[in-house]
Amino acid sequence: MDASFWNSRYTAPHYVYGEEPNGFLATMASRIPAGPVLCLAEGEGRNAVHLAQLGHQVTAVDQAASGLAKARQLAALRGVEIETVVADLSDFEIKPGAWAGIVSIFAHLPAAIRRRVDAQAVRGLRPGGVFILEAYTPAQLAFDTGGPKSPELLVDMASLREELAGLEFLILRETERNINEGDYHTGHSAVVQVLASRHE
Repeated sequence: MDASFWNSRYTAPHYVYGEEPNGFLATMASRIPAGPVLCLAEGEGRNAVHLAQLGHQVTAVDQAASGLAKARQLAALRGVEIETVVADLSDFEIKPGAWAGIVSIFAHLPAAIRRRVDAQAVRGLRPGGVFILEAYTPAQLAFDTGGPKSPELLVDMASLREELAGLEFLILRETERNINEGDYHTGHSAVVQVLASRHE
């Protein structure tokens, strides 16, 4: 699932994950304090645009230029602006102490890269900043409703507790819920959800 895979997927004329924000993010977005927000593996921009509509200055990072082009189109349609950065998260640097919020929605990465990104996310938050994540767990392999088929790209609560050490967990849970977000996230799903804040 490299840049060519995602660039091809996002060439579809419609928004393949929908135009509305992820459901968990939508319910948690009010917890992000005023300030800039970084959206990781943001794809076609549905989450970034939602946060921009709430008044945040948003930077959306993704390795697929075709997805980010659609993100900018969606932002223009909604009357907001977002900054987009084409970058692979394996070598993207999250600036320390810069962000009021960092958002990771279905940003499935190999474990070694995920650990690096999560450690940078902890340092990247301002004091009071908030980290929001939803991802599929290994239990998702029992359902054919979305997400990677490789166990290595899935993540559980115990791993995130360790990788996000230094944050205060306001929500850290594994749950099953119905997801209806575009063509590829549809149906009963097993996910892990995080709402965490930095208090130093």
